[in-house]
Amino acid sequence: MREKLSETRSPVPLLYRRHSSGDIMHNLASVSSSLLPAFGTVVGGDSPPLRKYVIAPYDRRYRWWQAFLVVLVIYSAWSSPFELAFKKVTTGSLLYVDLAVDFFFAADIILTFFVAYLDKSTYLLIDDHKKIATRYVTHMMFPMDVASTLPFQSIYRLFTGRLHRGEVFGFLNLLRLWRLRRVSELFSRLEKDTRFSYFMTRTIKLIFVTLFAVHSAGCFYYWIATHHKHSSDTWIGSIIDKFEDRSIWLGYTYAMYWSIVTLTTVGYGDLHAVNPGEKIFNIFYMLFNIGLTSYLIGNMTNLIVHSAVRTFVMRDSINEILRYASKNRLPEGLKEQMLAHMQLRFRTAELQHEEVLEDLPKAIRSSISQHLFRKTVEKTYLFKGISEDLSRQLVTDLKVEYFPPKVEVILQNEIPTDFYIVVSGAMEVLTHKNGMEQSLTKLGPMDMFGEIGVFFNIPQPFTVRSKKLSQVVRITHHHFKQLVQPLDEDGKTIMSNFTQYLRDLKKEVQEEMPFLTDLLLDLNIEQTTPVDETQNHEAPNYGREEGEGTPTSVLQNAVPLRVIIHGHHPNEETTDNKRTGKVVHLPDSIEDLLNLAEKKFGKRGTTILMADASQVEDLNALRENDHLFIS
Repeated sequence: MREKLSETRSPVPLLYRRHSSGDIMHNLASVSSSLLPAFGTVVGGDSPPLRKYVIAPYDRRYRWWQAFLVVLVIYSAWSSPFELAFKKVTTGSLLYVDLAVDFFFAADIILTFFVAYLDKSTYLLIDDHKKIATRYVTHMMFPMDVASTLPFQSIYRLFTGRLHRGEVFGFLNLLRLWRLRRVSELFSRLEKDTRFSYFMTRTIKLIFVTLFAVHSAGCFYYWIATHHKHSSDTWIGSIIDKFEDRSIWLGYTYAMYWSIVTLTTVGYGDLHAVNPGEKIFNIFYMLFNIGLTSYLIGNMTNLIVHSAVRTFVMRDSINEILRYASKNRLPEGLKEQMLAHMQLRFRTAELQHEEVLEDLPKAIRSSISQHLFRKTVEKTYLFKGISEDLSRQLVTDLKVEYFPPKVEVILQNEIPTDFYIVVSGAMEVLTHKNGMEQSLTKLGPMDMFGEIGVFFNIPQPFTVRSKKLSQVVRITHHHFKQLVQPLDEDGKTIMSNFTQYLRDLKKEVQEEMPFLTDLLLDLNIEQTTPVDETQNHEAPNYGREEGEGTPTSVLQNAVPLRVIIHGHHPNEETTDNKRTGKVVHLPDSIEDLLNLAEKKFGKRGTTILMADASQVEDLNALRENDHLFIS
């Protein structure tokens, strides 16, 4: 029964075990080193726990134990080549240190028999003691762990009662270098862990690789000198007589000096190969150095260039702009705006990170937008009093933009496609008369602009320019229309806010929009526009795409359709080219339309005709900007 549970156990128990022991993963960086459940695994609190006396491989306490062993591995990596070259320390000062280190690795071998493992074929966590032991013993790791841990020198002394100073034990000690795999695994894990700097982790790894190569080469080179027939006919013996009887650290210093000089290809020539054996070793060492140097330089270059690549791109982009402006003889002011925008784009790239956010689930992106901009949106005049649901949906798909000082965000008479909310900074509303620029008002945080053109589907009445570095959020008219149309109450609230805003505009601003007088009359927002009565075609579509229909208010549920009414029969000839039609919002019934026409033209009509003289019997058949003739 226990085996059956083990075979069906998912990796989830590990995660719950960590949680139950108080190891809550506050930092998401731990995901990079945690055991993830397979697709289709049901995550639930009823998952079976690990068996008794079984250790989770990613338990924090076990991880700390592994980190402690890595420190001992560093010592082993230094001592193994060192003891091969200098046999005196093998039976002297380092003997007891080696025994203590071997003891900890022996304890780790025993501990491994109690560590659960992940089955690579089923991706299930196996905690059966027999399977754990069988897997470890039959794997190459077990004999190598044992061979690298056994203190051969001490075992020989225990059985024979004397020390053996032969070379065999020096080479057996090199088996401890098998432990270096732990260091490689540690760095591999740290490079994926976002709690640590990738640059620093990679740099430290490269330093360790270099030091180990220098240390090992120096020790082997010294070992070659000690085993030559004539000590004077060696690289160090030709300089120091009877070097074997001198201080260990003196020989080690010379060996490290030679190794570093050779690795860096300096080659002073004071220490050089004398006999054929040393020359052969130098050949292979220098060939190895070519690969090692390429590896080091390639990695360091990649790390440094990666940190500066954005600067390179920015400089290239700026140079391209300067060349373009010079080639096309653009004005100096326009060129400065282009440069300011490009520099701001790179300065704000870390704040926006659009390519990063695009990879996130929509729910996370929505939560980010809610946190950053919801209060700003709710404090704007247009959205006061709207429902929480609409507020949440509006904020979800906002587009954030930055503008440097003195840059036009909206141009007068451009097609209305978006309106904006100022998050920070300041904007200036401008108009142009007779080629002169006139400032009307200033906007600050939580103010809006561009909404008048969007609501009435008319060219933007004003130019809006940034006064200083500003952050704005942009709402497209299409998205706004889709959100508000199904919500009658919110649509009425928004129209009420918008109407009140228009009433409260400064006098000089209202004077720039003469159509507001009729729009605000009797709360029936209407626009009086001169229309040549000989024109029977619909109003221009301002470049809208096919499928969007003619220009309409973004709040069709709150505001009726606009139509153009005429006070005469469509076939009636007139020589008055200045005769105008009236653009009004379509009322609810034909009777109301006739009353409205009487009010506008001063005479009562009885029939409503289209431009082709066909009679209108149902107002629902009309479209935006249709021409109606009251006769």
